[in-house]
Amino acid sequence: QVQLVESGGGLVQPGGSLRLSCAASGSIFSINTMGWYRRPPGKQRELVASITAGGTTNYADSVKGRFTISRDNSKNTVYLQMNSLKPEDTTVYYCNARLQPHYGLGPYDYWGQGTQVTVSS
Repeated sequence: QVQLVESGGGLVQPGGSLRLSCAASGSIFSINTMGWYRRPPGKQRELVASITAGGTTNYADSVKGRFTISRDNSKNTVYLQMNSLKPEDTTVYYCNARLQPHYGLGPYDYWGQGTQVTVSS
């Protein structure tokens, strides 16, 4: 059984910062890509940022220069540092990990439960 546990969401004023964390635990052989997604109100789920095991990153245009994704492979943890937050960043953020639970299986996508980020004055 694999679990992704997120933390770090909350309420912040426009221009402020938050840091999200997501730790993967359980039966894990290897983790390929880890990332963060969000679903703004009335829109489809969108990729915010992703990072490969080797450290290659990818960002949505809307967050480039403001958000930074990183990961600690020794802890199976991915982070999202969010700076210069805007009201339109408000929504639930979901952690994703594409991983192999055992040698020869997968990779499969696993998701966290989501953490609310609210940017408001």
